[in-house]
Amino acid sequence: MNEQEIIKGCIKNNRESQKALYELFYGKMLGVCLRYSNNLIDAKEVLHQGFLKIFETIKTLKETDAVEDWIKKIIITASVDHIRKNKQNLLIVSTIHANKNDIPVSDKISDDTLFTTIGKDTILKAVQELSPGYRTLYNLSVIDGYSNIEIGEMQEISEETVKLNLAKAKFTLRKNLLQFLNTNNG
Repeated sequence: MNEQEIIKGCIKNNRESQKALYELFYGKMLGVCLRYSNNLIDAKEVLHQGFLKIFETIKTLKETDAVEDWIKKIIITASVDHIRKNKQNLLIVSTIHANKNDIPVSDKISDDTLFTTIGKDTILKAVQELSPGYRTLYNLSVIDGYSNIEIGEMQEISEETVKLNLAKAKFTLRKNLLQFLNTNNG
């Protein structure tokens, strides 16, 4: 079955087509869920919830929509909803800046160098180690390309809070990656 045949079958609630769609996008969408979750069990739970939503709403998919983009948006929304439902979206709303005295965060290493030096599995682990709120903002902004305004609306926070917490998330991620780099090279 090609993608369009799978979609048509899913619209008719055909189990074989639903299974084919699930298998077609399982790997990529699990990767999305892993970025928002801090463990595989939660990621798979979110993935399954997302696919249930996909199958419920697939009739709204227009032929002009890119199927993968449409599915990814639903999976991202399911991930954010899961965090919110589990009260994990605790953002620091104060104006206190991250403590720069904890571990020196070198400005001598560019982000490009840092991200190419460290493997993607280590980067994923470092993202997963961010607090749920920081992890969510980082993924929505940096990885998935949502604007600060869109993120604020999704998270029900102000654009300024998004900016502040996104800066803290990036600082914390950079600090953790540099710590990893120093530990493995020192």
